[in-house]
Amino acid sequence: MTLAALPKPKLGEPYLLTPGPLTTSAEVKEAMLRDWGSWDGDFRAMTRELRSRILAMLGAGADGFDCVPIQGSGTFAVEAMLASFVPKTGKVLVLCNGAYGKRAVTILEYLGRAHAVLDMGDYLPPRGADVARVLAEDAAITHVLAVHCETSSGILNPLQEIADATQAAGRALLVDSMSAFGAVPLDPSVTPFEAAVSSANKCIEGVPGFGFVVARTAALEAAKGNSQSLSLDLHAQWAVMEQTGQWRFTPPTHVVAAFLVALRAHEAEGGVAARGARYANNRDVLVAGMRRLGFETLLLDDWLSPIITTFFCPADPNFDFTQFYDRMKARGFILYPGKLTRAESFRIGHIGHVDGAVMQAVVDAASDVLTEMNVSSAAPSTASLAERQAHGE
Repeated sequence: MTLAALPKPKLGEPYLLTPGPLTTSAEVKEAMLRDWGSWDGDFRAMTRELRSRILAMLGAGADGFDCVPIQGSGTFAVEAMLASFVPKTGKVLVLCNGAYGKRAVTILEYLGRAHAVLDMGDYLPPRGADVARVLAEDAAITHVLAVHCETSSGILNPLQEIADATQAAGRALLVDSMSAFGAVPLDPSVTPFEAAVSSANKCIEGVPGFGFVVARTAALEAAKGNSQSLSLDLHAQWAVMEQTGQWRFTPPTHVVAAFLVALRAHEAEGGVAARGARYANNRDVLVAGMRRLGFETLLLDDWLSPIITTFFCPADPNFDFTQFYDRMKARGFILYPGKLTRAESFRIGHIGHVDGAVMQAVVDAASDVLTEMNVSSAAPSTASLAERQAHGE
């Protein structure tokens, strides 16, 4: 799938091949050229449309759910979810296989909420059987926190079996769907969950400035008094929006305007299924091309997400990631450094206003850069491959 009239990168305006912020369309950028009054009726209507369109992405399971946008980065929304839905007497099982599971642990430590951690390392997902076992062993656990797509490695976690195990054990599932919502289906009638979060600058292809939580209305009602934060209290934010249609505190008006344009474009493209299909095709073009150059993916094919892919750095002594990054940027492509502790790696995102032609251009640019750097082989070290075999199979 290709995008009509896709702009080519210009000097000083490269493609952002990261998991958000990401490359946005000209129409999304242009939407930020008008000022809006945060208390005005027109902006209240924009907020209603925003909430309604996000809920529609839940599919048949949207009944009984509501959407609460919250100012700030995606992490603000994750913290708001954990603080608002986990009571002070609750305990969270954090399913961890990368940086964002670890960040959730840090948030819970700040909040003083009890928690347990199931750490799977960098290569493998938590499976439903693993979750069921831990929940059976610890009756104090009230909630499970799962990262839908762990972008530090690029792994798409098996949310369905996690949700099934959590529901079977009578616990509540909270989902950090930051980098997956809008491109990977999340229908609570199929995949039961209590609440999920994402943000404006991910798969819906808006710009940074706010996150949002989709949650069962009953859970929002029960959340009153749980949060220790004034600004991140989802119950309070929801109650004011329900009563007045307004945000409690100054909203990111320009970001909301841009997000509405992005939401309409998302629907016009064909919704979640079509957006996910384009991203999956982007991944396939990128991975096939990079493998032809000799690069190896951190993950085995079963766990590659349509969001971002991690590649091992070449073992060739002439390869230097900083040089590689700078030379790729000069050609119009901003990559993402690795975020792993065990292996030298880098990441390339395939979400945003990009298509397969852009991914092929990335591969062609990488080939040219390797030649310029006198890198004869893009193959990783034998130690990296051994590490993957030991921990990823």
